[in-house]
Amino acid sequence: MIAKAYLWYGVYIILNVLTIAGSDPSGGAGIQADLKTFSALGVYGATAITALTAQNTQGVTALYPVADYIVAAQLDAVFRDLRIDAVKIGMLANVENVLAVSSVIERYKPAHVVLDTVICSSNGYLLLEPCALAALRDRLLPLASIITPNLHEASVLLGEPVAADEVQMIYQGDALRALGAQAVLIKGGHLLGNCSPDWLIEKSGHTRISSVRLKVIGTHGTGCTLSAAIAALRPQNRDWTNAVNNAKIYINQALLQSTRLSVGLGTGPLHHFHAWW
Repeated sequence: MIAKAYLWYGVYIILNVLTIAGSDPSGGAGIQADLKTFSALGVYGATAITALTAQNTQGVTALYPVADYIVAAQLDAVFRDLRIDAVKIGMLANVENVLAVSSVIERYKPAHVVLDTVICSSNGYLLLEPCALAALRDRLLPLASIITPNLHEASVLLGEPVAADEVQMIYQGDALRALGAQAVLIKGGHLLGNCSPDWLIEKSGHTRISSVRLKVIGTHGTGCTLSAAIAALRPQNRDWTNAVNNAKIYINQALLQSTRLSVGLGTGPLHHFHAWW
């Protein structure tokens, strides 16, 4: 499960993974969750911050986007100096930042791009301006190696009702892949039932990746952590199926062990370092 060093010109080196996302001062989601995930999975993390938020375990209360030229400058600084083995993209906040990130991805062409299509927070706070939705769908989505929408995000991206079952999930996953993404991991955590089914949609076919629904309260940052784990693990796995399966193993343990933490008065975070603490 944990990423390993690989041979590079006769020397074993650690993978470098970049996260492009917003900041969570409570440490459970966003850039902070991504860096914890990278570290827990044995890769070196670099960052480009797209927005500052005021949030905690009870929800998001304010958001301040970083100027697009600062986002672009952060990314140029990283790509010009670091060998980046994979990229995770999270919250982008506005159209300017969607376009800035798209331009940089087009320029440097990283091998693996995981796009977490963040649209709103779990408490309903809008994290992506409505006018930026078209740019996210039309400009950035085709540059992604894989996108990881939940059911609500998939419905918004497609302009369709939220999928009510797995048949509709597969249909919407196919529709999203038709927009240009190489692969789609559509997450069924909001469906009712004892299991939480995700569907990996690729050109080669559909793969169901299911896990038992866990009754825990430490779920803050689950989507951020999953996409970060996939980005960390993909360069060391032969395909998306293995990368996603291993990322889900990590996520499930982080959820189960979240009860060991005592963080905040609301929905607490996952235990990213459950294997170490």
